[in-house]
Amino acid sequence: MLTIAARLGSSMIPDRASAARELLAFYLEAGVDALLGEAPRDRLAAAQVDTEAASAPARRTALPQPRPAPPPRAAPDNAPAAPEIAVMAAREAARNAGSLIELREILSKFEGCALRTTAKQLVFADGNPQGRVMFVGEAPGREEDLEGLPFVGRSGKLLDLMMAAIGLNRSTAYIANVIPWRPPGNRTPTPQESQICLPFIQRQIELADPDVLVCLGGPAAAALLGAKEGIKRTRGRWFTYATGTRDIRALATFHPAYLLRSPLEKRFAWRDFLAIKKALES
Repeated sequence: MLTIAARLGSSMIPDRASAARELLAFYLEAGVDALLGEAPRDRLAAAQVDTEAASAPARRTALPQPRPAPPPRAAPDNAPAAPEIAVMAAREAARNAGSLIELREILSKFEGCALRTTAKQLVFADGNPQGRVMFVGEAPGREEDLEGLPFVGRSGKLLDLMMAAIGLNRSTAYIANVIPWRPPGNRTPTPQESQICLPFIQRQIELADPDVLVCLGGPAAAALLGAKEGIKRTRGRWFTYATGTRDIRALATFHPAYLLRSPLEKRFAWRDFLAIKKALES
């Protein structure tokens, strides 16, 4: 770039100082804020070198500092307890129930099972608790969750027909589930959920004190009777269910929902219900 003195010749501009001021003002308005020499210079590189030189002593002398440990995350107030703690709490709560009414009230306030947070309501029982036979399934479905009663959907209607065939109905039988809350999407309950809810259904059976206990489906038979074989091998066999105060005759049979999917198996379920009728008559 030409210097200002070279551009302002004495033969062209009489007042060199005034002209220089006017030219500088023009450059400032145009955005020129630095004077450049004849030789090029990388000012960005120079600024970077100066910055590195200023921080170099600090890097050489500073020691690496350990990262502070993050603070422990507090559990939410409504978070369910650990499975082992929840099972112990369920056993203690179930023992404190002196009647079915008290047991229902305790279950409605029990927070040890996470299923209660996703279900619409508690599905405790239906029918006559003084009935001689008690049917127990696995868990409520969508219709049961909406109405708060077990076996009110398609499988419930089939159960009503099966009971009517041997002279029973909801005024002479008692109906419940191992799990009193609907699992999300009707999924299979986890083993932890079953273990947490088991003390409540055990106490419910003890308080109802039926003469015959009928487990509807493999999961109910496994939870209450300890059956480890599949339901096809377990159904039709009599077990002894001990409540601690008496022994109850127990039978496993197909769940009505399974019979809706496999109607050919109804002939075996009919044999089981005839065995139930015979046991009640004897």
